Amino acid sequence: DADGKGPSIWDTFCRQPGRVFGGDRGDQACDSYHRYSEDVGLLKELGAQVYRFSVSWPRVLPLGRGQVNRPGLDYYHRLVDALLAEGISPMCTLYHWDLPQALQDQGGWENRKTIEAFVEFAELLFREFSGKIDLWITFNEPFCASFVGNYQGVHAPGKTNLTAAVACAHHLLVAHGRAVTRFRELVSQGLTLGTIGIAPNVTWADPYTESEADKEACLRNIQWSWDWFLDPICFGSYPEPLEGWFAGRGIRPPLVAGDSAAIQQPLDFVGVNYYCASVNRHEVSPAGGLMESAPVDMGWEKSDIGWPLTPEGFTRSLVRIRQKYGPLPIYITENGLCLNDFEDHRRIVYLDQHLRALARALAQGVPVKGYMAWSLLDNFEWAEGYSKRFGLVYVDFATGERRPKPSYFWYRDQIKALRGERKATGGNR
Repeated sequence: DADGKGPSIWDTFCRQPGRVFGGDRGDQACDSYHRYSEDVGLLKELGAQVYRFSVSWPRVLPLGRGQVNRPGLDYYHRLVDALLAEGISPMCTLYHWDLPQALQDQGGWENRKTIEAFVEFAELLFREFSGKIDLWITFNEPFCASFVGNYQGVHAPGKTNLTAAVACAHHLLVAHGRAVTRFRELVSQGLTLGTIGIAPNVTWADPYTESEADKEACLRNIQWSWDWFLDPICFGSYPEPLEGWFAGRGIRPPLVAGDSAAIQQPLDFVGVNYYCASVNRHEVSPAGGLMESAPVDMGWEKSDIGWPLTPEGFTRSLVRIRQKYGPLPIYITENGLCLNDFEDHRRIVYLDQHLRALARALAQGVPVKGYMAWSLLDNFEWAEGYSKRFGLVYVDFATGERRPKPSYFWYRDQIKALRGERKATGGNR
């Protein structure tokens, strides 16, 4: 929180008692704003070929639109230039949930005017980083930005209104499509921008029994997090039966003329954020939630955030994307383990198992172009504050000190070995 950055909905959310674990705030976080050179050095030693980061919208446009905050924009130029100097490709996510509070005060993603504000923000960055950034993502986990923040109330802005959440999800999709359209227009005008996609969070659910009720509950669970966002982009319509499920509760996306065509813009790739899967059964109870799909405790090992360790769900999810959406290139944009121990042997096991699961998907023809572990650094984990650690590098949040964990060195060795294999075989695996 520095150099003219405006407040985001997360700044506001953190200051509401009981919203974030321990009352933690993201004002400083891991402080990559000041220590980015050190972090690029860690990436270089790791052998990383790509680094995914997001741009804070209110850091660049404090009021969401209008006057540009040049110091904030200059920070991203310094970061990108440092990455390029080390031969690391920057992958830029335009929106990772921190909507400017000024736009939330006008209705946030429920307000269609936010669509235009986002396209203006996107165009600013496209023009600024033409020739520097070749990999772009419009939205990270739109399910979280819409449903977790506006229906479940767990994330900012903390609303619990399903109608609002469905409207937010729809407007996010329109904003995505219009930003992609503007991207293509700017490329046709001579800007060098590369490729663009979106990164939904992907989960898998297997039915507890072979009953139709359990199977339908699992399908709803899957459709809610990723089909609800990918189907309109790829097919031009929301998925059935989930659209009917919402309609039966009197809720429909607020479509206006031209929305479906605006959303249905070809993707260059899809990003996949995968952490875990579950076994679910149909259950009409608070545990089953809106989708009446309740996870069953199978006694599996869990991470320190309570998510089961299920690499087979990774393979199944990737294969399903290939089967349903065709040969759409895929980047794994997030995959990792929450583990609070510095001696993180379990993180090594998790990454090893999931890389093997990824290899199984590749063997079945899934066109995966790249893999990014979540995350380089321990950081501010949203409603969990600083209580949960995903990083390959330990961060002392009081001092900012970085200290690589055993998983960092293991991951570095995997990259070295793979590069050696490529060099020896001349392949492009």
